[in-house]
Amino acid sequence: MAKPFYKLDEFDRRQSIGYLNRRLHNLLLPRAEALFADEELTFSHWVALVSLRDGIVATAAELARHMNHDTGATTRLVDQLEERGLVKRTRSNTDRRVVNLTLTPDGRACAKSLTPRVVNYWNGILGGFSHAEVATLIDLLARLGDSIEAGEPVREKKRASR
Repeated sequence: MAKPFYKLDEFDRRQSIGYLNRRLHNLLLPRAEALFADEELTFSHWVALVSLRDGIVATAAELARHMNHDTGATTRLVDQLEERGLVKRTRSNTDRRVVNLTLTPDGRACAKSLTPRVVNYWNGILGGFSHAEVATLIDLLARLGDSIEAGEPVREKKRASR
């Protein structure tokens, strides 16, 4: 087992991964939402579309967990996407409680047309980092997420390129 990084008597929250992660989230979310201020769709709509496109989620319940939304908020979000013809709901044949979500062709096109806003934003933020630094940051954040999700330390491994 690796030697612990943090020491109780030296712990400074400004060096805490939890604090830094929350700070980044609080800084990024309003800026990401502002990217969509001139659109009918919000950043949350785009996240839902891209999450479906990339196979991160396939059901309304998975989308709620992924976006950390309650089921009511997720239902409203999916209602809005469905009304615009971007998402289709279907009940599972094996479990009627499960609502499967699929992107329509218009939904796929919409996600694609809005993605440059997010890509350009991230490229601007990461402009002072080398490609190797960004790749390392992505790898470390993904490993940290895997570790948290698994509830145990994830040993160093080479992740597939994204």
